[in-house]
Amino acid sequence: MPRFEHVPEIGPRHDGKSLRIAIVLARFSADVGENLLTGCVTELLTHGVEPEHLLIVTVPGALELPLALQKLARSGRYDALVALGAVIRGDTYHFEVVSNEMAAGITRVQLDTNIPIANGVLTTEDDDQAHARMHIKGQECGLVAIEMANLLKALP
Repeated sequence: MPRFEHVPEIGPRHDGKSLRIAIVLARFSADVGENLLTGCVTELLTHGVEPEHLLIVTVPGALELPLALQKLARSGRYDALVALGAVIRGDTYHFEVVSNEMAAGITRVQLDTNIPIANGVLTTEDDDQAHARMHIKGQECGLVAIEMANLLKALP
């Protein structure tokens, strides 16, 4: 039901039937990544995405995510993509470089290809923060991928 009379509104749709979704998982911080993946895939399946319409691809680390996402987005086979992984702060500036460049790359791929990408790469201060967020963030990304794929299909 629209909020305003005579004003059309496109709201969230979480029906994953017929959607094709690929997930790219960074293997660095593997325990966090695997939990992100479990949450994401479970959410996608719960909302109707067929297992045969899913693809899981792994890459070494967060900086490799944008390139794999770009290749998948340009293939024309997927309605949405999901990026999963963890960048956990260490003692050097490397954390900022990886976090910023990875996020910028994912955003660029999304905007250049018009394929939505749910960014589930945790950027945390320590392992405890990553572990506290990993399962719910994976679930959220599954739902975001479905919602954004449906939104783009609905937009004129």
